[in-house]
Amino acid sequence: MKKFLFNRYDKDTLLKKVSKDPRERRVISFYRYVKIEDPLAFRDKLYDVFEDLSILGRIYLAKEGINAQVSIPVENYDALRSVVDSIPELTKIYFNDAVEDKKESFIKLAIKVRKKIVADGLDDSKFDPSDVGTHLTPLEFHDALAEPGVIVVDLRNNYESEVGHFENAILPDVGTFREELPIVENMLTDDKDKKILLYCTGGIRCEKASAYLKYKGFSKVHQLQGGIINYAKAIQDAGISSKFKGKNFVFDDRLGERITEDVLTVCYVCGKPGDRHTNCANLGCHVLLVQCEECAKDLLNCCSEECKNIVLLPEEEQKLLRKENRENKKYPTHHLTRKLVGK
Repeated sequence: MKKFLFNRYDKDTLLKKVSKDPRERRVISFYRYVKIEDPLAFRDKLYDVFEDLSILGRIYLAKEGINAQVSIPVENYDALRSVVDSIPELTKIYFNDAVEDKKESFIKLAIKVRKKIVADGLDDSKFDPSDVGTHLTPLEFHDALAEPGVIVVDLRNNYESEVGHFENAILPDVGTFREELPIVENMLTDDKDKKILLYCTGGIRCEKASAYLKYKGFSKVHQLQGGIINYAKAIQDAGISSKFKGKNFVFDDRLGERITEDVLTVCYVCGKPGDRHTNCANLGCHVLLVQCEECAKDLLNCCSEECKNIVLLPEEEQKLLRKENRENKKYPTHHLTRKLVGK
């Protein structure tokens, strides 16, 4: 019997399957820039093995490598280690364990082939992506933060850094990594001889960014090995006060891991302190926003009264409205932004 190498279930069915599974799960991420000759064949091979291990999550493959965020039953963790070590392209790949685990972090396994594992907008033929910056362990990075004259750069998007970041870090106000690198380069034009510390969620964005900055003439580029995820665990194990404040935004259903109790931003709707990320319940909008529990309750998990009125419509009317908006290329104009609350 032929095995299906893709998900065949709807969201409700998937949620029920996950909720009924009694096994404890662990969220991990891993990545590697490595040459993959045939990403499509590699994709099918991974899906076959990973499904047998009850792995859920999101994996991107490209000829340049792999970028994975997954959830796995704890009992299968060692088996996954053995599997990846048996694959030449993945052997001894570093597993970054999440600070917090949530059973419903992922509800299905999705492995997608893309042109790049991170959309960076760079022409890799113009520089050597393997000539990366100096990797610092979390404790080395922690100590380096206190050095005089050091420059710390957050390589994440604005919606990530607003809820949590390292003290005194440069926080580029951009919505995508593709936009960020030219802006960072321009901001640091006069600092090419200074010590630069780069960080991101798990480390993958720093790999390409550090190589790019070295190509552009920056002589002392350093990066946090394993990213914020690794730093949070190491600091906790060492009993040291974290220099990363707030929450670490993550790209799964949790939308964040709390590192410290500091709340660095506010609810987009009412302006009260808060750092709870959510997506608008109106599927025709689905904007990501910071929203407190009270506003979420008042607006039925929507970003605005306009979207709330839409979700109160019968489902068929909502679908028809979304279809009409797509056909007429009509997009929501009422979206709340960080600007509205003085961010």
